[in-house]
Amino acid sequence: MPLAGLSARQGLLIRPPKDTGAGFARPLLFERFPMLIVPEALIADLVTPEDAFAAVEATFAAMARGEAYNFPVVREALGEGRQYGFKSGLDRAGGVMGVKAGGYFPGNAAKGMINHQSSVFLFDPESGQPTAMVGGNLLTALRTAAASAISIDRLARTDAKVLGIVGAGHQATFQLRAAARVRRFERVVAWNLHPEMLPRLGEVAAELGLPFEAVSLDRLGAEADVIITITSSPAASLLDAHVRPGTHLACMGTDTIGKQEVEPALLARAKVFTDEVAQSVTLGEAQHAIAAALIAETDITPLGAVIAGLAEGRRSDAEITIFDGTGVGLQDLAVAQAAVTRAVERGVALKIDL
Repeated sequence: MPLAGLSARQGLLIRPPKDTGAGFARPLLFERFPMLIVPEALIADLVTPEDAFAAVEATFAAMARGEAYNFPVVREALGEGRQYGFKSGLDRAGGVMGVKAGGYFPGNAAKGMINHQSSVFLFDPESGQPTAMVGGNLLTALRTAAASAISIDRLARTDAKVLGIVGAGHQATFQLRAAARVRRFERVVAWNLHPEMLPRLGEVAAELGLPFEAVSLDRLGAEADVIITITSSPAASLLDAHVRPGTHLACMGTDTIGKQEVEPALLARAKVFTDEVAQSVTLGEAQHAIAAALIAETDITPLGAVIAGLAEGRRSDAEITIFDGTGVGLQDLAVAQAAVTRAVERGVALKIDL
């Protein structure tokens, strides 16, 4: 397949982009629609963590302003821990519509592959024509870490010094790197159900110049100013009693009915934020506190509303803040669009004429 370019000879004409302030030319709309393919192997050279942060932050704000919305999530259990589903949405401000297809396949690690597998498909919002297929594995990790980092940037105390991480899977290292970009942490403490997995997280901390220590959950809660939970647990690991006043938590692992990372009572004494309220109360960390009638849906604030200046964030240094990061389809579309834009600019997107 020929490489995509921007020459008139190829019949590829681009409308002038609208400046969204996210650092990318969005929307990338073609008068004639080729199908662009951006393979997984190219993503690392196209989208940086900083790019993902800017794209996701702009998307959250667009959601809060009513300019973008997610469609209902479709998810199926395939047995043996496997999950497959679709997340989709429309960003009218950014001119992006699409769907991420993929899921969690726990047997992949033994085959030398990551457990999360996904692809993103973009469509022209006006005509419905497919415009791009983008490898979604690294993008998922980048956008998840970006969402967590945005919550830390907006909600954590400015004097936060100790980062705590619960979980040590593939996503944990992305979380650590992203968090270190928005706060000057002095050290990292971590816990994992399988402690033999923690050294890899320690290696990343060392690369960042941060002392690292594997600790108990009691110590982690007592020492950490910011806690990121990134597990696939069916039961709470972090308890209400573990967390001290003033802590910010980014709960990033619960994205399915039945998953749980923290004790519901913790949400009852915290100010709770999320990427999307509808997902938070049905399949996010808040599902359990809602079911127990410990909080109401109206107690949850979209993080995008804080970014857009429509709602307040942290109210005091003593307040516990929680970000329930459920992972919305619009995040995937935003970072995928960033990848497509960069791939076209550099002439490395594969093109199929439809």
